[in-house]
Amino acid sequence: MVKLTKIYTRTGDTGTTGLVDGSRRSKAEPRMVAIGEVDEANSAIGVALLSIEGTLHEQLTRIQNDLFDLGADLATPGEIEGALRILPEQVARLEAEIDAMNATLSPLTSFILPGGTSAAAHLHLARAIARRAERAGVALGEQEAINPSALAYLNRLSDWLFVAARAVNQNGASDVLWVPGGVRTTR
Repeated sequence: MVKLTKIYTRTGDTGTTGLVDGSRRSKAEPRMVAIGEVDEANSAIGVALLSIEGTLHEQLTRIQNDLFDLGADLATPGEIEGALRILPEQVARLEAEIDAMNATLSPLTSFILPGGTSAAAHLHLARAIARRAERAGVALGEQEAINPSALAYLNRLSDWLFVAARAVNQNGASDVLWVPGGVRTTR
């Protein structure tokens, strides 16, 4: 378990931060951007949790823990024995949960605007942030080797959050559908 007795260290005051392998990196480099985006997605899920109960709450809490694992994965460049990595089984679990939630939803007839219920709106925001985290992970992967399961997890997570948003929108009944050009007054 992690034990923190002092929150600030001053070691990052010059714009660098430490990674698991002991190296120091710029806080602006792609690896740190990806870690920050994962943290932001996790925080958005924390806000969504305020209005969600039951099984979905338990699953989201587990996902938050997974995202800390994913951050540790990204903070560990190279091959380090015993490093905490996202596993294919974690991706498969998201897929199984997506399938289970989606089985109760009516098929989509249009794209969905983020909204409906408060819980759905928060999940859509978390989804958009997870997509940004995925893009940051892809950018990192174009420069350095990273765990492919980490990218797959982020990709699946945004799908999971989308389906969960539909589920909390009264199984899609409160989804706000996109009407292409529907609000135009001229042209």
